[in-house]
Amino acid sequence: MEMVMKNKRVAIIGAGPSGIAQLRAFESAEKQGHEIPELVCFEKQDTWGGQWNYSWRTGTDSYGEPVHSSMYRNLWSNGPKEVLEFAEYSFDEHFGKPISSYPPREVLWDYIAGRAKKSNVEKYIKFAHVVRWVSFDEATKLFTVTVENLRTGETSSDTYDNVIVGAGHFSFPNVPHFDGVETFPGQIMHAHEFRGAEAVADKDILLIGASYSAEDIGTQAYKMGARSVTFSYRSNPMGYEWPEEMTELPLVERFDGSEVHFVNGEKRKVDIVVFCTGYLHHYPFMPSELTLSSPNNLYPDTLYRGVVSEANNQLFWLGAQDQWLTFNMFDAQAWYVRDVILGRIALPSKDAQRNHMDQWLSRFEGLKSENDQIDFQCDYVEDLIDQTDYPSFDLKEVANILKGWVKSKEEDILNYRDYTYTSVMTGTTSVEHHTPWMIELDDSLERYLSEPQEDEARQVYRGKKVRDKA
Repeated sequence: MEMVMKNKRVAIIGAGPSGIAQLRAFESAEKQGHEIPELVCFEKQDTWGGQWNYSWRTGTDSYGEPVHSSMYRNLWSNGPKEVLEFAEYSFDEHFGKPISSYPPREVLWDYIAGRAKKSNVEKYIKFAHVVRWVSFDEATKLFTVTVENLRTGETSSDTYDNVIVGAGHFSFPNVPHFDGVETFPGQIMHAHEFRGAEAVADKDILLIGASYSAEDIGTQAYKMGARSVTFSYRSNPMGYEWPEEMTELPLVERFDGSEVHFVNGEKRKVDIVVFCTGYLHHYPFMPSELTLSSPNNLYPDTLYRGVVSEANNQLFWLGAQDQWLTFNMFDAQAWYVRDVILGRIALPSKDAQRNHMDQWLSRFEGLKSENDQIDFQCDYVEDLIDQTDYPSFDLKEVANILKGWVKSKEEDILNYRDYTYTSVMTGTTSVEHHTPWMIELDDSLERYLSEPQEDEARQVYRGKKVRDKA
């Protein structure tokens, strides 16, 4: 039974893909004739898009706030767009024609922004407003949210019935220490501060880590002409068929100036070091009794159905998981959170919530392969969608696409972005991009959507026909 929404207020933190998903969920209900609460969305950047807003800045932004985005020049999607497509706003609808399966950052930002512009959600967003503190009053059952207007410096506080955190968790770097690192004379950074691979041409680069950031920055460095690329792994190598200029070595033991020593006794001289060592769940605006404290994994403990805070059922988190799925998972979560707030979904007892979490955590702990992880997250999203009116789509086929993506990287780590897939939303098969990714040096929206004449370089590079993995 739906609750009366009059005078009910909801604060949403962040206007990236998760925050926009939440606003769209409420807007969808309102269009169906349902009463919705008063919504206020706080976004510390000057526009929406969250992580997808590229900034040349590192460290702090123009307001002196920590830079949110980890994006860099020439970043292209490292997973097929077909697995992140919105169920109620397709790539076909936005671009009006088929595009390739691996668009660059600016193209995906345009897609996110297009969906937001099509709706009327901007009226709820306060840009350049950073949340400083959130507290909860047990007597009134209300949150107090303290916010600073970054343009004026004015601080204000107001009360809300619910708080939804959609601020992401890929902005606060995890940076381990290595003996002697302070003696390294070259450039050291975390992947969060990496802004482009052009500077590594004719240089030797070390990437500490063996996951997506290392893989992507490493291939970017190779593409842009690095003399050598060395990966350092803690547990297991990525194991791809790298070209001879790219090498995987076990964990760094110590630094001695520009010489890096590894635990297997090998050593390398390098010019640049990039820590690709992940991110922390860090929410400086939350008190310890309310915050989410979890490693980056597929099912953070203390979140019922991955979104409802066990500590306080009036508090919700979007996109807090490690992610095989992104945009449409955020949608599924947002629609579920919306229906809890509207009273269309009744939460069970705390004991029942804990039992449900433990069941999912038990399955999570038993995952043994990447394919298991893919099936786990697709089943999780399907479970959420089954309880709301978010448009259903074939998550089994999404899982197959993801498994095909994993296999494509094993087959050809440098050229997997030239493969094509078929949308589960529209049935449209993507087209091969006009330029192979390895020789495409312009990641602009204009270039991507253009139709340049075929040239000899592209013909020679393609050599073997790019395979359709749809």
